[in-house]
Parts: sequence; structure tokens; C-alpha cells
Amino acid sequence: MNTKLHAVTDTSGRPVCLFITAGQVSDYTGAAALMNGLPKADWLLADRGYDADWFHEALVGRGTKPCIP
Repeated sequence: MNTKLHAVTDTSGRPVCLFITAGQVSDYTGAAALMNGLPKADWLLADRGYDADWFHEALVGRGTKPCIP
């Protein structure tokens, strides 16, 4: 049993938004929960667990370029 902490940070690494899920829950759940709280940004750097077409499309629609390996 564990948990995941999904975080949105500013360019200095300070947390802006946080969301906690159970460890076995997909990272897509955290991405969807934090989507409306994302600040305006040119780029978003994320772990490959967040690599989904819908997430890429949503970011591009907001004017943000995703950088997800």
C-alpha cells in the first residue's frame, strides 16, 4: 500500500498544486485532477506516466508545449 503525490511546480520547483492518489491509480487520474489548476506556461515537463494523447492535446489547446519522454 502506498500513495502518489502529483504536483505542479513553478520554475523554481515550488509547489503550486498538489493531488494525492493511491499508489495503484494511473497517473492519468492525477493529470486530469490538476488540469484545471495548471498555470499559464510555455512548457510542461512531465514524467512518462503522463504520456497520453488526450493530455498532449489538452496542453496544446492551452498553448502549452508538452515535454514528456
